Amino acid sequence: MVELSQKIIPFLWFENQAEEAVNYYINIFNNSSIINITYYGEAGPGPMDNVMTVTFELEGQEFTALNGGPMFKFTEAISFYVKCTSQDEVDYYWEKLTEAGEEQPCGWLKDKYGVSWQIVPTLLVEMLNDSDPEKVKRVTEAMLKMKKIDIKTLKQSYGN
Repeated sequence: MVELSQKIIPFLWFENQAEEAVNYYINIFNNSSIINITYYGEAGPGPMDNVMTVTFELEGQEFTALNGGPMFKFTEAISFYVKCTSQDEVDYYWEKLTEAGEEQPCGWLKDKYGVSWQIVPTLLVEMLNDSDPEKVKRVTEAMLKMKKIDIKTLKQSYGN
């Protein structure tokens, strides 16, 4: 009997860089590893003995990456949300994931493979859930001016 460790697993379609991308991600995130690699066989549809899928784990979350060809591209319609507890953590993930990637507004970015990420301090979420609408407005306005989220500026806007 197969054990289900996780019922829903994000499946990422790459043109031909699945293994490269997985190695990139597991070097950024702690508690990460490759679980399994499968290869195309005689039946294809990819070239025989080329990597077909890579099953991997980032921070305890299982993923599968596929070398599926150029038919589909990543969009911002799906992103991975990274909860950060400090500015150092925000800075670390931002620096690593924007390397050869693209900064976007409000803590969003695209990595060099086109995968979208949100690098968000947990403090921002707390501030946006405050019962004082004026504080929420000021924090929202500050956030909308940022690319990488700056906790010090958020705190100033919030009134701390």
